[in-house]
Amino acid sequence: MMETIDQLSILSIDIGGSRIKATVLNQAGELQTSYIKTDTPSIASPENVLDAISYLVKSFPTYDRVSVGFPGYVKDGIVMTAPNLGTHLWRQFDLRQELAALLQKPVRVVNDADLQGLGVVRGKGLEIVITLGTGFGSALLHNGFLLPHLELAHHPITKRKDYDQYVGELAFKSAGVEKWNMRVQRVLQILKTVFNYDYLYISGGNADEILFKLDENITIVSNVDGIKGGAMLWQDEFLVASK
Repeated sequence: MMETIDQLSILSIDIGGSRIKATVLNQAGELQTSYIKTDTPSIASPENVLDAISYLVKSFPTYDRVSVGFPGYVKDGIVMTAPNLGTHLWRQFDLRQELAALLQKPVRVVNDADLQGLGVVRGKGLEIVITLGTGFGSALLHNGFLLPHLELAHHPITKRKDYDQYVGELAFKSAGVEKWNMRVQRVLQILKTVFNYDYLYISGGNADEILFKLDENITIVSNVDGIKGGAMLWQDEFLVASK
């Protein structure tokens, strides 16, 4: 029997350096359950993170698909880097396969900024999403479609620092709000010059610390704004019954 769009629901999981968050969405990206979270394990090994996810979702209603945003470079569901969790723990870990076995549902895994980007963009032209949280995340989309993920977080911005080290959480705490804002302004100017984007979105826990006036084509969005990306990740798989 063919499934209809209205019958499908998606478990959306956001794995962060500080917290793991999850909810269940309908195909339009609307929340079907409360948005709940738990602390990321202090030793964020794959085993510990999978245990945390299992505990987090045990009370959720039935879902059909699983979308996962992961803080690192993911290729075909396999983690290549995990700078804020421990790359030495995660390298070459098949997160998609392990979660599919754990949850017994089809799973897709992408970078966390990519997942958020699918949820917030307007779908017109070249759009960029950056996240200012534990680290620096980024996603590129063209006309609503994800482009190959670039780990801008680890591209050098000074002789000694990459973007993560320049505007990430540790930089925010050590440099102070005023200096950190100057750094963010520099980052935005570089992105504007390099990409000539049509629109840019800023998210993450430190986005609200921005004190300077943003360009008209830059918007601050919340993590909740991007949660419907979990549904958008499966849009090509939705089957519509013929009338």
